[in-house]
Parts: sequence; C-alpha cells; structure tokens
Amino acid sequence: MSTQTPAKGPASYFPSIERSYGKPVAHWLSVLDQTAGLKHMDQVALLKQTHGLGHGHANALVAWHRAQRGTAA
Repeated sequence: MSTQTPAKGPASYFPSIERSYGKPVAHWLSVLDQTAGLKHMDQVALLKQTHGLGHGHANALVAWHRAQRGTAA
C-alpha cells in the first residue's frame, strides 16, 4: 500500500494531461507564462483552441498556474 497522498484539486488532473497530450505539465505552465496578461477564461480558451486541450484539463492548468503565481481569477 502506498503512503503517498493523492493529488487534490487541479493537480489531480496532471497525470491525465500528460498522458493525453504527450507533454509535461511544465510545458503547459510555460505556455501560460507567455499569456499572463489574459483573464482566466481567455487562457482556458487559448489552450482549448490553439492546443486542443479539453475544457477540464485547460481549466485545471490555468487554475494551478494562477494559484502558484498569486494571480487573481
């Protein structure tokens, strides 16, 4: 039995994001670094339209990115 605590919140999507899109989460966070001036939903839309991410995955990445950088939603 594993003693690791499962990821919660947006981070719980990270393994699925990496499997589904073939890039590490760090790649997607770098993309979001380049769009820091956009609003939350505009960043989500960019990931969906430009990179083909699903809404849940895009939203999880944006929420995590903004929380780590102390950016308001």
